[in-house]
Amino acid sequence: MNAKLIALFLFLCLVQFAPANPTLVSRIRREPVTSTAIRSIGYSKRRHILEIEFVNGAVYRYEQVTPTVHRELMAADSKARYYDTKIKGNYSSVRVRPRVSQ
Repeated sequence: MNAKLIALFLFLCLVQFAPANPTLVSRIRREPVTSTAIRSIGYSKRRHILEIEFVNGAVYRYEQVTPTVHRELMAADSKARYYDTKIKGNYSSVRVRPRVSQ
């Protein structure tokens, strides 16, 4: 076998048997907002982390978000529209906790 196939095989083995990523526990305080899609928003100025809790219970953390983006989101007339155009897909994200069953 050539080196590329061996590397691919080892990678696939690692991915298959790697432990699941544990759910992050957030210590960022979120404040409720008025929105049809977003329940609350939190921001860490020190770490430049934005957390958004959606009305469906899902919480996502967005990294390397500037304080300006956070201020603009909080001031936006439509937080959901601002999120869709300025945040979603523009920042790396990770789920903070699983969706709450309804």
